[in-house]
Amino acid sequence: MSTLWIGGAMLVLPAVYAALMLRLRRAWEALPTVTPTELPIKPLPTAEGPLFSVLVAARNEADNLPNLLHDLAQQRLPASQFEVLIADDHSTDATAHLVAEAARRSPFPLRLVSLSELPTAGTGKKAALQAALHHARGPWLVCTDADCRFGPDWLGSYAALVTSDATVRFISGPVRLTGPATAWQELMGLEFAGLVGVGAATIGRQNPTMCNGANLAYQRASFAAVRGFAGNEHLASGDDEFLLHKLHAAFPGSIRFLKSPAALVSTAAPATLGALLRQRVRWASKWRHYQHPASQQLALLVLGTNLALFLGLLLTVGRPALWPWTLAAWLLKLAADAWFLRPVLAFLGCPQWLRWVAVLQLLYAPYALATGLLGLRGSYVWKERQL
Repeated sequence: MSTLWIGGAMLVLPAVYAALMLRLRRAWEALPTVTPTELPIKPLPTAEGPLFSVLVAARNEADNLPNLLHDLAQQRLPASQFEVLIADDHSTDATAHLVAEAARRSPFPLRLVSLSELPTAGTGKKAALQAALHHARGPWLVCTDADCRFGPDWLGSYAALVTSDATVRFISGPVRLTGPATAWQELMGLEFAGLVGVGAATIGRQNPTMCNGANLAYQRASFAAVRGFAGNEHLASGDDEFLLHKLHAAFPGSIRFLKSPAALVSTAAPATLGALLRQRVRWASKWRHYQHPASQQLALLVLGTNLALFLGLLLTVGRPALWPWTLAAWLLKLAADAWFLRPVLAFLGCPQWLRWVAVLQLLYAPYALATGLLGLRGSYVWKERQL
């Protein structure tokens, strides 16, 4: 086969990918932004209880919960407008005791839901969220994780949206990885920022693909209307994206991304390569269960493009005449990523991470292939459990 044909073929997927990134950047920029100065909101209904029930699934989180409870106590939204339910998923540390003690002096309603006292509840994050939901009183359910941090207008930014848009049923919020300022942490943060940005942009295009359970909210009535986690309750992952897809299918046009700096949630990056791989394998394990064509197509395009670049390097070693085509494919992909990521990273407050985009590209193909294949196996260890 001629060099021209091989080189041209090498450019196909990167070109399709670059075109998509250009569309996604336009979608990101078109997302309406809520700034902290806009957060004073309309009077909220108080007669029938809180507007929000904050649900937190926790397993062995005694070290992290004090920070979460501190941030919740600092919310500017009146304490009468929200409650917090922490579902303890059979912790072996002091999680349950810590929450029970905190509830006695909490400035907001705080309740411990213990799965060990509910023999039929099961285990895992979905079981924990479902158990907490059973006791929730608010019409809106806001979900975050026990190791997350956020500012005082986190709930206020959600309130600003739900009280101004009667059509919204599901809200995805922004999440940023934090940790020591090392190359490793910034590489992970850059990759994660790409996921957040793509998820937000596809929501803006009314074809949502992904979100993150560390920062989201949904209408309780809408959750019930699509039967919640039914159909994927056997999967340890996917409490966020499967619900996103179900609600989009049932209520098109009802999904929003909360593009507000005040709504930003921070969570610690995995501390080691092993921890990162376990997390990503858990995420990858749900891909084969997707019923949403846009998510499937996006995953295949991203994986295919990265593999094409990696294979292009290997082919160029044996066929040096291909190097201009390989270079063009790489530059096209890197330029598209940088163009898309620049405003996303600026919003997240970490524009310096963009310097790692070429390094991340070199690592991404073997990393994505490894996690994808391990995810298909469907077996991994998470929270000291074999799943």
